[in-house]
Amino acid sequence: MVRRKPVLVLLCFTVLAPIFLYTDRLSSFPSSISNDDFIEDVSNVAFGNEVGKLNALPQELTNAVKEPIGIVYPDNSINSHQISVQSRDVSATSNAQVQLFTEVPLRKSGEHKSRVLSATDERNLSEKGSVIEQVVNRRIGKDDSEKSKAEEENKELGSQQTEVQSTPEKQESKSQKKSEETTHKVDPEKLKTAPQDRNSSSTVMPDARVRHLRDQLIRAKVFLGLGATRTNPQYIRELRLRIREVQRTLGDATKDSDLPRNANEKLKVMEQTLAKGKQIQDDCAAVIKKLRAMLHSMEEQLRVNKKQAVFLTQLAAKTLPKGLHCLPLRLSTEYYALDPSQQQFPNQEKLEDPNLHHYALFSDNILAAAVVVNSTVSNAKHPSNLVFHVVTDRLNYAAMKMWFLSNPPGKAAIHVQNIEEFTWLNASYSPVLKQLGSQSMIDYYFRTHHANSDPNLKFRNPKYLSILNHLRFYLPEIFPKLNKVVFLDDDIVVQKDLSGLWTINLKGKVNGAVETCGESFHRFDRYLNFSNPLISKNFDPHACGWAYGMNVFDLVEWRKQNITEVYHSWQRLNHDRLLWKLGSLPPGLITFWNRTFPLDRAWHILGLGYNPHVAQKEIERAAVIHYNGNMKPWLEIGVPKYRNYWSKYVDYDQVFLRECNISP
Repeated sequence: MVRRKPVLVLLCFTVLAPIFLYTDRLSSFPSSISNDDFIEDVSNVAFGNEVGKLNALPQELTNAVKEPIGIVYPDNSINSHQISVQSRDVSATSNAQVQLFTEVPLRKSGEHKSRVLSATDERNLSEKGSVIEQVVNRRIGKDDSEKSKAEEENKELGSQQTEVQSTPEKQESKSQKKSEETTHKVDPEKLKTAPQDRNSSSTVMPDARVRHLRDQLIRAKVFLGLGATRTNPQYIRELRLRIREVQRTLGDATKDSDLPRNANEKLKVMEQTLAKGKQIQDDCAAVIKKLRAMLHSMEEQLRVNKKQAVFLTQLAAKTLPKGLHCLPLRLSTEYYALDPSQQQFPNQEKLEDPNLHHYALFSDNILAAAVVVNSTVSNAKHPSNLVFHVVTDRLNYAAMKMWFLSNPPGKAAIHVQNIEEFTWLNASYSPVLKQLGSQSMIDYYFRTHHANSDPNLKFRNPKYLSILNHLRFYLPEIFPKLNKVVFLDDDIVVQKDLSGLWTINLKGKVNGAVETCGESFHRFDRYLNFSNPLISKNFDPHACGWAYGMNVFDLVEWRKQNITEVYHSWQRLNHDRLLWKLGSLPPGLITFWNRTFPLDRAWHILGLGYNPHVAQKEIERAAVIHYNGNMKPWLEIGVPKYRNYWSKYVDYDQVFLRECNISP
């Protein structure tokens, strides 16, 4: 007992002495920390102006503190919204710590850094406890790669914290400003419609509501054909009602701005009805089978519509408008009422002068020929040097002469000829004329019920049976006293002076033309049959094609190289149409092979008769624009934006045009 008393006294002293000493030190603790404050880092506690460290706790670098990133999440299930803030790890040794903050005040150096939780929000904090615990557990389970990333971030944050300590007042103001901006930006209504990220706003499809309504109609038609839904008459009636409503809402709209105001309401109601259909019909196999049947039906319908569209386009291209049919009849009547002395053109002495600029035009379209002549004369610097040689068929000869007699081309000379006057052009001399008149050729182009007829409708165009289309291969015979001729198609418009064509040196070539290498379908293999050895041995399938429409022909070289006989020889070889099928361009490519001089593209621009995307700058800088294709400017199917280039050279106040109701 005597020994135990000293031991108990010593034991009480060793226990009570530290308590007394530390209680005395805590009395000097600064009063800046209120009872409501929360000390973040208990390993760093300031006593007066000294900083004491508790070595029992793992130490964190003071420069590793990072401001949390605030992310606002809307909650659609309740009216209020919640704000959760996530922060990154600030130490490689404590990457399992996750804290929730509402404010991050940065104090001056010498003071501790703390994060304050509202004392009045204890209930919300307890509710979020489970969420925090889940996040902590998830982060504890991360692999070592996250630790290495945290170490790199700590290094970067160390340099940043140095700047923070040097300018604490500026950083504190910036932090408060950011927190205020975040508070002002929290708008639940805007959050519902705001995109979740930048990429989402850029990937929004245009006219999404129109597309959605169309998709709903397709889905509704699928449900109409399913067996499970058809046995429910009440649902079928409702679905058909919704289909009619959506169809009326959609109408002819192609963009969201065309839709009525109640479009969103109709869309939601239809979506609800389709949701009912999903509950009734849950057999995916039946839905897939129905969709495949609908797809097959639509593909077949599309094929039929495409074929019909091609047929109607070809029909419109071949059909003469009523006004253009009336015009030659009206002109012919007037021509035969004239005296023989009034039926002659002036300036006939210019017709064979080789020093003048001669233009050859072969056409049976009076209005088109008039535009070619008018546009050439209007843009010529010296109209008195121009001579036009117009050749037409017997039916339009009187009408063509009457038009230019009543509408003379100013100071330019003009001469109209009938192809029947060329007595030398007969079947015994021209192989093509013999072929065009043969019964087999007529059957090939027009009788589709024959087995050997080509299904392509463009092969059955009457222009391919017209000798006017092949008259361009007989220029030396038509103009025996001329040395150079510019050939013009009747579907072109001249926009600039063409006198420069007569100064071009063709360097021994016969044909001067603009090449069309820029487009793949203007290569030789698109026009000629390279499976035939006669073609494959003599020509390059990738050779650059060129365009008819505006061509300079050196008739001296033509006669010297006997080009007409080259043309005849190839036409004889193609009597069975195995080398090429139609037109005058394929035999032209063959006849003038290695005899064509390429002109600058600015002389001749093509595509206005089929391509609606020809650049306006190219059109404006071109000397000649060409409406090659089916969409001629005098037809209703012509491209509207190109029509004005052609129609401005037509005088619609002319008496014959008014009588035939021809208007722009």
